[in-house]
Amino acid sequence: MRRKMVAGNWKMNMTPSQAVRLAEELKPQVSSEEVDVVFCVPAIDIVPVAEAVKGSSISVGAENMYYEEKGAYTGEIAPDMLVDAGVKYVIIGHSERRQYFKEDDAMLNKKVRKAIEHSLVPILCCGETLEQREEGVTLSFVKQQITSAFESVPAEDAVKCVIAYEPIWAIGTGKVATTEQAQEVCGAIRENIRELYGEKTAEQIRILYGGSVNAGNAAQLFAQPDIDGGLVGGASLKPEFAEIVNYKKEN
Repeated sequence: MRRKMVAGNWKMNMTPSQAVRLAEELKPQVSSEEVDVVFCVPAIDIVPVAEAVKGSSISVGAENMYYEEKGAYTGEIAPDMLVDAGVKYVIIGHSERRQYFKEDDAMLNKKVRKAIEHSLVPILCCGETLEQREEGVTLSFVKQQITSAFESVPAEDAVKCVIAYEPIWAIGTGKVATTEQAQEVCGAIRENIRELYGEKTAEQIRILYGGSVNAGNAAQLFAQPDIDGGLVGGASLKPEFAEIVNYKKEN
């Protein structure tokens, strides 16, 4: 049985001192024996947050990473820097990175493979725009994103990854895909993994839903057969994050 995961994506929020206060506030409330909890924080916050959650069950994730080991890439962060700082997970391919920083499928495939090479767990994001959903191409578009990202990734490495389905039209908008819509796409993603790698890998890999996940909808979403938790944006910066992690107790 796949273990649930709730990962908070803090985005470009929280100075180091603010990040430590938030981590310390949330730590006693979200340390869980049943759910893997991850704080994906801005690069400047990684070291102090890793220190703040030391000794707890909470893991630290990065929001981005470059696919080269080192060199003249001003402003970028290498995978071994993240590992040395205590990072376990790294978000790759978030729609904001794709949109604002023009990250394409070829680049994201390099990032996925480089993360795996350094024993970092990629949280690979995928998802469609409202226009694409209205055109009826959601499933084919997401399939293309997944297939491209996993190119040349062997099954034994793919199974370690996490996939996060985030419909772009539901990120930070307050809109959320219906339970049926979220399950349909997550189910299609699992079927795509089944086509690429077979039944065993498909049944083991974790698929999260993201896009205005909150305390009110978490339990229903996480109860779906192909949704293994959530990638949480705005609510991860609030006490509400604890309610999402403890969704079983809240209902």
